[in-house]
Amino acid sequence: MTSTLVRSAQIHSGTGSTAVGRRRRLGRIGINIGGVALAVLWAFPVYWMINSSFQTDAALYGATPQFLPFPLDLSNYATIIGDASFWSAMRVSALVTAISVVVALFSAFLAAVALSRFRFRSRTAMVIVVLVIQMIPAEALFISQYRMLDSWDMINSIIGLSLLYAGHSVPITIWMLKGFVDGIPIELEEAAMIDGCSRFGAFLRITFPLLAPGMVASGIFALLASWNEYTLALVIMKESSAATLPLWLKRFNVTYEATDWGAIMAGSALIAIPVIIVFLIVQGRMATGLVAGAVKG
Repeated sequence: MTSTLVRSAQIHSGTGSTAVGRRRRLGRIGINIGGVALAVLWAFPVYWMINSSFQTDAALYGATPQFLPFPLDLSNYATIIGDASFWSAMRVSALVTAISVVVALFSAFLAAVALSRFRFRSRTAMVIVVLVIQMIPAEALFISQYRMLDSWDMINSIIGLSLLYAGHSVPITIWMLKGFVDGIPIELEEAAMIDGCSRFGAFLRITFPLLAPGMVASGIFALLASWNEYTLALVIMKESSAATLPLWLKRFNVTYEATDWGAIMAGSALIAIPVIIVFLIVQGRMATGLVAGAVKG
């Protein structure tokens, strides 16, 4: 009788565990399907941009949309690449982005280290000020920023626009880097100082290499914010020779009586390529550095 009850309990427990496992698998499958659906929904505009860039005007304005760009038409890309103003805007955007990212990272790095590693009067107030500045809409500062650059004779200037972009990126970059610095135990620096390193040497040799992922992540954010910004550039860079890529794309659109959607899509794709290349390069180096550090550690 006892053995029969034990076997019955085992059977019921096995059935219950099987049902629970089945429900968990179904739940995971549902979550995966939902994730794939969201990914497709997110990626479809990018796919449609690339797809449209390889189609002729007749195909784009046809009654039936073409989801595959066959045969490929490269005339839209030839139009963009053959436009000298595109390369001028590419040079301006590259310089502005590079300067703003370097200035923002350097300034935010010093501020994040000071807020994380040192205790000083008004430290909490400074953190609050950084947060409040980040909450101010960029459009609310346009007039004062324009007058400031105008008094410095920096309208239509790469340096002037770069300083404004860096100023907009610094607050959020400080917050991001401060989180990474807080996550690195100060005991590592103290151990290096016991072994003979100075405070600066301990930070430079121990903490700074561990901040590489945070620097990369913050740099990517500042890069995207500067590369894609439109409204501030519209106010500051009024001359066509000083236009950034978003401004060039808008002005390229208004040069035609009818909107050349194929060329606009091709230009948008070409504008996105440098950012994608930089991201892929940085991502690979960051992953390699993390793996190498784990093996050495």
